[in-house]
Amino acid sequence: MSHHLSGPNLRSPRGDARLDLTDLFAFPAAGASGRTVLIMNVNPYAPTGGTEFHPDAVYRINIDNDGDHQADVAYSFTFSAPAGGAQSMTVRRATGEAARKHEASGEVLFADVPVAFGNTPDVAEADGRKVSVGLRSDPFFADLEGIVNDFTWTGKDAMAEANIFGIALEVPDADLGPEPEVGVWARVGLHQDGQLISVDRGAHPSLTAYFNAEEVKDAYNAGEPADDWEKYREPWTAVLQHTGDYTTDAATEALKIILPDILRYDRARPAVYPNGRTLTDDVTSARLAMVSGGKITSDHIPPHTDLLPTFPHLGHPHPVPPAG
Repeated sequence: MSHHLSGPNLRSPRGDARLDLTDLFAFPAAGASGRTVLIMNVNPYAPTGGTEFHPDAVYRINIDNDGDHQADVAYSFTFSAPAGGAQSMTVRRATGEAARKHEASGEVLFADVPVAFGNTPDVAEADGRKVSVGLRSDPFFADLEGIVNDFTWTGKDAMAEANIFGIALEVPDADLGPEPEVGVWARVGLHQDGQLISVDRGAHPSLTAYFNAEEVKDAYNAGEPADDWEKYREPWTAVLQHTGDYTTDAATEALKIILPDILRYDRARPAVYPNGRTLTDDVTSARLAMVSGGKITSDHIPPHTDLLPTFPHLGHPHPVPPAG
């Protein structure tokens, strides 16, 4: 799910950071009406956990445009094996039944797009769409040390100098569907032993940290959003009753925001989480307020200031400390 270290025991799925979905964003394009930016970040603390995108993985952004919690449009991103420090990407767009399958399929929108491992992003443009992939600054901000230390705030942003691998896509709104409201979620699948196995998925930030027991995280990451309400409403209600003294009815209402684990984005309304998500939305404070029943309203960490005003919006990567 959309969370740093989203596998069991606070590890990346399959112990491979390249497969670890960290965050998902959906917001209007800068300086152009009728366009949407979708960003899927993976590989926390890059490039320490992995120096390239996984060549056997399928990275996907899914769009539900009719409210049935199933994909109607899917953008798949696949990567070549790295060679000589270089790697390239292909983007495909599937619709209908093909969008509901996890394999990369559909129309090829971009082919052989170079992955930018240096400071400057590469932006490819074709048929009114833009894409950019590579090493970027992590936009997530949180006092993680304070959270795990019983909410004794330190003022330290755990991601202040961290990097991720970013996949940024800008498309015309018509690409996503005829109605202004859509649902968005991301998935990472891994080809292994002749099968494509879903190893991470999600949309809303930080759910796995607060709601999922270790023994169900792999099953959650392999699941489908359409099944979330039935499978997780009761155990997650119990979590909210424990952490925030919720009544059953109040917990049900709160969980409707995050279950199914699909980020709703009504393009006719301003983008601010949980209606879409921008790079400066304080999702950590939103989640703390939710799980605490309003007792904790902020971790006092501001958004990052290194964001770019134009596509791909993610900031330049921070210097990587030398090994050892």
